[in-house]
Amino acid sequence: MNFLEEKILSDSIVKSESVLKVDNFLNHQIDIDLIDNIGDEFYRRFSDKQIDKVLTIESSGIAIAAFVAKRFNTPMVFAKKSKTTNISDDVFSSKVMSFTHQMESTVIISKEFLSPDDHVLIVDDFLANGCALQGLISLVQQSGGTVEGIGIAIEKGFQPGGSIIRSQGYKLESLAIIDKMDPKTGTITFR
Repeated sequence: MNFLEEKILSDSIVKSESVLKVDNFLNHQIDIDLIDNIGDEFYRRFSDKQIDKVLTIESSGIAIAAFVAKRFNTPMVFAKKSKTTNISDDVFSSKVMSFTHQMESTVIISKEFLSPDDHVLIVDDFLANGCALQGLISLVQQSGGTVEGIGIAIEKGFQPGGSIIRSQGYKLESLAIIDKMDPKTGTITFR
């Protein structure tokens, strides 16, 4: 069992067969030592790749992506879920369905932050159905850049996202893959 699986077992709450609450260490309150270890592990797993940018989607992936980008000594950029007044109209955009929020949004990145020369590592906290990842992959493709790999903290292996992304030929590394959760007993089964 790895460090993230141990943290999940000790500090998460199984809300349902498909919802895991990790907000006390990953996506509301951040355990900095844990995120630091995640950064180290993703660096270890992708250090054989040329990485010029680390990309995520706001907001829960930002902390992880920042620690990973620090390891690669490269910028971290995140896709925004809404356009603000200080962003030009010159953007890449993609529609994304959020499993957590059960709503579709358009995510954007200013074209100045992704280019055809970029070799991108995509990082996020969760992988369920793969919609957010598909949106991020689309943004990189629109820029002409190259997706060198994808790092996920927690993958819900009982949902199709991981299989879909892997079948597209991407190097996808998940630190913890959950095959089953039982809300009655709080039991979590890892792959």
